[in-house]
Amino acid sequence: MKLVVALGGNALLRRSQLPSAGNQLANVRIAADQLARVAAAHDMVLTHGNGPQVGLLALQSAAYTAVDSYPLDVLDAESEGMLGYLLEQELANRLPASRAVASLLTRVEVDPDDPAFRTPTKPIGPVYTRRQADDVQASRQWTMVAEGSGWRRVVASPKPLRVPGLDAIRWLLEHGALVIAAGGGGIPVVRRTDGSGLQGAEAVIDKDLCSALIATELRADVLVIATDVDAVYLDWGLPTQRALRHATPEALEMHRFAAGSMLPKVQAACGFVRATGHRAAIGALEDIEALLAGTAGTQITRSLP
Repeated sequence: MKLVVALGGNALLRRSQLPSAGNQLANVRIAADQLARVAAAHDMVLTHGNGPQVGLLALQSAAYTAVDSYPLDVLDAESEGMLGYLLEQELANRLPASRAVASLLTRVEVDPDDPAFRTPTKPIGPVYTRRQADDVQASRQWTMVAEGSGWRRVVASPKPLRVPGLDAIRWLLEHGALVIAAGGGGIPVVRRTDGSGLQGAEAVIDKDLCSALIATELRADVLVIATDVDAVYLDWGLPTQRALRHATPEALEMHRFAAGSMLPKVQAACGFVRATGHRAAIGALEDIEALLAGTAGTQITRSLP
């Protein structure tokens, strides 16, 4: 089968962990153990989140005051390269030497007039206390919002429209490579006003929506969105919470989900199923083989089995 697997950023850095190189490498190795077994049997494009990592890079950039802070598109590229390298190395260590693994820096075109640029919603970086968030907001002029029991920075998250490097991804896939692409949703770029080409944009693209776009363009058989919960839940956090095991796009869209976490995953899965008629699955990374078999997570199809 041809798969697109979207790996959540929290799988690479747990919410409670410090963003150290050692912690990230340990988590990448855990993820690679799961992913390599699937990649050995299927054609696969792997995407991944970068929220904690790009937020850390933004903090590091802002701390050095001799020059202006680096723009988000450059930080997106840095985090994509860092995580792509770690994933590529650990997956290559687990696959036969004959299996090529390629990590690509991936530009993704967005609309410069996307309303997301006026309303930041995408959480990045660490979780702060209320006092820390107030201090950061005052000193950096960042937009901060409540998330769970803490606070996080939010930035613009425009809708992905086109992947300029899609032909390279397709070529590598057709030649047997495991492709790591569109890390963190890719590097956001916009058309120059004079039409002469593309330039970077100050944003972070949602990796699930970008993964669905790539999966649709590649006509993938299955889109897997691997996250830190075992399924899509209704009434999450309440005594009445319950997992959805099978659903159609229409049924899922009748419910409300958290904008910063499950909503983009549901939107991405529903969009892919509608566009292709193929199957999407949302669930835990450790269940990835059962997700592919249709026996775990939330299975989204055009009609119920």
